[in-house]
Amino acid sequence: MALVYYHAEPAANSLKSMIPLKEKGLDFTSRYVDLHKFEQHQPWFVAINPEGQVPVLDHDGTIITHTTVINEYLEDAFPDAQPADAPLRPRDPVGAARMRYWNKFVDEHVMNHVSMHGWHRMVGIIARNIENGEFEKLLENIPLPDQRKKWATARSGFSDSDLANAMDKIAYAVDKVERQLGETEWLAGDTYTLADINFYAHCGMMVERMFPELEIAARAPRLVAWRDRMTARPAVAAALAGEDRTAPGLRTWTGHAR
Repeated sequence: MALVYYHAEPAANSLKSMIPLKEKGLDFTSRYVDLHKFEQHQPWFVAINPEGQVPVLDHDGTIITHTTVINEYLEDAFPDAQPADAPLRPRDPVGAARMRYWNKFVDEHVMNHVSMHGWHRMVGIIARNIENGEFEKLLENIPLPDQRKKWATARSGFSDSDLANAMDKIAYAVDKVERQLGETEWLAGDTYTLADINFYAHCGMMVERMFPELEIAARAPRLVAWRDRMTARPAVAAALAGEDRTAPGLRTWTGHAR
């Protein structure tokens, strides 16, 4: 058995599938893909994932992409490798359904809105520092049309109305999670699951730092306590300690780049 995990910095999508690998104690080879050098669009990487996006899991030559799919694949391929407290995907149908409900919510109603602010702050800075001719060549190498549009929009800047709408969606998600944590210890119930990992990686870990205007400590104290429980897990700490080559001035996920 050989596992290779292609990833970028320990944040968002790359963190989301790194945590289950660590939680399950799986042996894997880490392959850092430098997004700041656009390695995800280079021929060697596109040959692995034609969409030109990280992360990617290579399991004995089988390529798995998209984090929610990767994480469920790990549960199916390695059902006996689990944290001591509980499986990352509940074994009962109701628990699994609840986990998938929250994963769907994060994937469809959280991730892209947080990502927009990240792209506006960090990727926009990178894109504007690229010369015109070079930027057009960069766009030509991006396989997915939507990603090409996203890069072009980041260069010119997202509109105030789009950013405000995204902020409203993030605030709604924070309040929804806060209510849920008033009923259950973890998002999908009384055990820690892939749903917690998903929200943590895309929003929960850095929502205070990225969006201080939300006043998270006062608005969502249960979310803060949940986040601290997440961060204290040894596997999460190990994942967060992964390679990070982001320039200090561009550390969107720490709130420094505004």
